Amino acid sequence: MPQPNHADSLKTISPVSSGQSVAEAEDARPKRVLGFRDLLLFYVVTGISLRWIATAAAAGPSSVVIWAGAWLCFYLPLALSVLELSSRFPNEGGLYVWSKRAFGDFSGFMSAWTYWTSNLPYFPAVLYFAAGNILFIRQSAWAHLSNNATFYIVFSLLTLSAATLMNIVGLDVGKWLHNVGALAMWIPAGIVIVMGLIAWHRFGSATSFTVHSMTPSTHLNDLIFWSVLTFAFGGCETASFMGEEIKNARRTIPFALLLGGVTVAICYVLGTVCVLLALPSSEVSGLQGLVQAVAKTASRVGFPGVLPVAAFLIALSNIGAAGAYLAAVARLPFVAGIDRFLPASFGKLHPRWKTPWVALLTQFALGAVFIFLGQAGTSVKGAYDVLVSLGVIAYFIPYLYLFAAMIKLQHEPAAPDVIRVPGGTTVAKLVAAVGFLTTTLTIALSLIPHPDEPNKPLALLKIVGGTAVLVLMGAWTYAAAKRKTAASHKS
Repeated sequence: MPQPNHADSLKTISPVSSGQSVAEAEDARPKRVLGFRDLLLFYVVTGISLRWIATAAAAGPSSVVIWAGAWLCFYLPLALSVLELSSRFPNEGGLYVWSKRAFGDFSGFMSAWTYWTSNLPYFPAVLYFAAGNILFIRQSAWAHLSNNATFYIVFSLLTLSAATLMNIVGLDVGKWLHNVGALAMWIPAGIVIVMGLIAWHRFGSATSFTVHSMTPSTHLNDLIFWSVLTFAFGGCETASFMGEEIKNARRTIPFALLLGGVTVAICYVLGTVCVLLALPSSEVSGLQGLVQAVAKTASRVGFPGVLPVAAFLIALSNIGAAGAYLAAVARLPFVAGIDRFLPASFGKLHPRWKTPWVALLTQFALGAVFIFLGQAGTSVKGAYDVLVSLGVIAYFIPYLYLFAAMIKLQHEPAAPDVIRVPGGTTVAKLVAAVGFLTTTLTIALSLIPHPDEPNKPLALLKIVGGTAVLVLMGAWTYAAAKRKTAASHKS
């Protein structure tokens, strides 16, 4: 098949399916409401999760080196690939469009399906973390809820409901949750950094930073931890799903992506170092680790009053992140609905607010199911670990498509205004290959249950079985849509 020019390529990925008129397509176009500031804050709130700072600090000084390795081997290839692909095809759908163009309808649908469904375990995981932090607002009165599954379930359902409602009303409303979440992230991050430096100045470093202590271990349990920090750098592709809701997307996305990427890396590394300056890694844990670090450090340096503020803002930042992902990934079933791979209702916008409300409500309902499923048969911490692992595997499958599409689409001509990877086609393919290999290793490591999981067989069954069910459901949905389309053409 002859390669189309750039103008033609934009036409082929516009949201006009074979069963849709131009008038219907125009009605299916969302409003452009996201400017550079909104997009930058979106990248910050989706790219940085304060929970990973605690996870990294709990592993000790070697996590600083692992942060650097994850950034070089995963985030940098991902950012460069997203930068070029979103510049080539700045339309609604992002990853879905790129995979479909490179490998056909099935690959496009499965990349979107696995990315969409990966957020079903993501929502309860990030909201569990927010719930754990809320308890520190009134630590003495609410501490007894720290292992109360009912509290975590109710909190997750309420906050997921609020985020869904705001995004249904519209991105011009929902974006304020994302923006506030991003801004809420900076204050506790600043508190951690400042108090860590104060503790270091007054008492010296609580952690020894030496060549030996900073050398990553290659034991199996430590390799599993590497995959978690790699997962922390995911998210810079999400804004591209909303390409038609971004003002001047071809120009805005690359600049916001580059600035956001530098911000993400600095925050993770500096935050981890400052926690370790204030506390030894043995005093930091995962689920409530950062706020615990704030509590202990605040007590040590004589600023206990900052704890309730930090706890509230850490929780708010994670609720904002959940809202941002909810908004972005709902655009995937929206575009798939337009293409008739999902029921046509997914491709309809709300008549008043012009948002993909069916996709948002469906995502809410399925996310609620995962809130209960993750908790079944395990502790609160066990549920959190399973949700994280299940989210990692489903979330990273689309990255295999993304990096493979980056390699495949190098054969297509690019218009002069496309932002290419420095070094041309050869470097672009090499960068994408590094990202593909890193993603493959991360998926393999994520199959291994967490070392302190008391019921490892059940945890493995949830991780592997849950991922398999999501993938098979996607393949079945695609096959059913193709059969329905074929039958309608015959009739």
